[in-house]
Amino acid sequence: MNGFSEQHRANTLWMMSLCITLGLAWNLLPHPAIAVIAGVLPFAIVMVLRQPFLMVLLFVVFSFFRIHEVLPQLYNFKIPLLLSLASLAALSWHIGITRKVRIYWRPEFTLITIFFVLTTIGVVAASNRPVAIEYFKAIYWKIMLMTFAIAWLTREAKDFSLASKLITISGSLVGIVALMNKANGIGLVEGTRVTIGRDFGSVLGDPNDLALVLMFPMSFAVALVMTPGLSKTTRWLGVIAALILFSAVIATQSRGGLLGILTILAVYGYRSIRSKTLLMVIAIVAMLALYAVAGISERASGGAAEDGIDASAMGRLYAWEAAIGMAASNPLTGVGLDNFYSNYYFYSPHWDGLNHAVHSTWFGVLAETGFLGLGVFIAMIVALIRTSQRSLTTIKARLDSVEPILYANAQAIQAGLYGTVVSGTFLTQGFTWPIYILAALVVALAQWVDNRLMLEEQADNCSHSAPTRTSP
Repeated sequence: MNGFSEQHRANTLWMMSLCITLGLAWNLLPHPAIAVIAGVLPFAIVMVLRQPFLMVLLFVVFSFFRIHEVLPQLYNFKIPLLLSLASLAALSWHIGITRKVRIYWRPEFTLITIFFVLTTIGVVAASNRPVAIEYFKAIYWKIMLMTFAIAWLTREAKDFSLASKLITISGSLVGIVALMNKANGIGLVEGTRVTIGRDFGSVLGDPNDLALVLMFPMSFAVALVMTPGLSKTTRWLGVIAALILFSAVIATQSRGGLLGILTILAVYGYRSIRSKTLLMVIAIVAMLALYAVAGISERASGGAAEDGIDASAMGRLYAWEAAIGMAASNPLTGVGLDNFYSNYYFYSPHWDGLNHAVHSTWFGVLAETGFLGLGVFIAMIVALIRTSQRSLTTIKARLDSVEPILYANAQAIQAGLYGTVVSGTFLTQGFTWPIYILAALVVALAQWVDNRLMLEEQADNCSHSAPTRTSP
């Protein structure tokens, strides 16, 4: 009865607020559009409040996969902005009013928060403060806020299921568009490397960033294929998505992307192939085959036409040396968020007339947050890997009583983390979505596992304490 009355009061509150708002809007602007909004808005609000996890997940999908840039027809609708408002409204409503969402804290959150605080301090102390503030306002604070939102809202098996399928489908959509661009010669870099939206400045206009976006859903797609107990439709979704993503990453000719894909496949191979010698042989052959199939030797930069260490590799070495110089000059704060590029000239030992990106997660974090920030960042990654391993081991020991999709998620999250760590050598991911989405899912799954263990322990205690009948 209490729960019903609380829900009734909450529904009455938002209905009254809505009526007052629409009434004021009509008085200020008596336009027929207000009547249309009045008819649609209640249904939209009900949808937002009933599906808070979906709102947050859709915001992450549009922000990370850049769906509104992959499909430019959606660009002017400001969908990410609308989804962010819906997500925050739903989260605030269910935390503050209905209290259906329970806030909890875990050690992983502590490390994430410390890194966020250090990065924020670095924004204030940045050498180019306007650049740092702009990136913080436009992207980074949303990433951090949604990390907590995803973790707190992912509570049931259906949430994990929706996340894995929607991430897989969204990645496939990006992959299909990338392959179409490759086939039609649209937006190619160096004549061979595929991009998306390069003509209007999309984030996906860089082949390495596109490879990162394509690599992330690969671990989820393979998990849908490799996990027994899932429906045929789900497994076929995984097969088709894995083929699309694999082909699209090859089309980017990104060494970091290929390393990430190989790492993800190696993680699943390690679990499935008993002979580790055979696994090593397969891995070496696969690396050589991928290098040939991807056409990396044909790249204008980093191809076989360049003698010795190629220009692409030398560019990275110069960038990494500049990153060390930035951290040495600013060991506690670094040069500031998104400031590597603008500081390259001052710290690079080799100036060719252009600033360059760092193309490394580890050196990027080192340059922009200093040695202290890198230490916390590495501690955070190690903690996430350990927690994901613990969750995977616990779920695997209870496969008979656990939904298969949870086992698929546990595998995907761990493989994704390892893929991120390895591909981080060549891809800049320290302040972008993938690591933090994975972190949120790691925390959410660990919380689910702990709650499940607690319930099982309570059930065991009840069964042991129950009185037993004895014969007279």
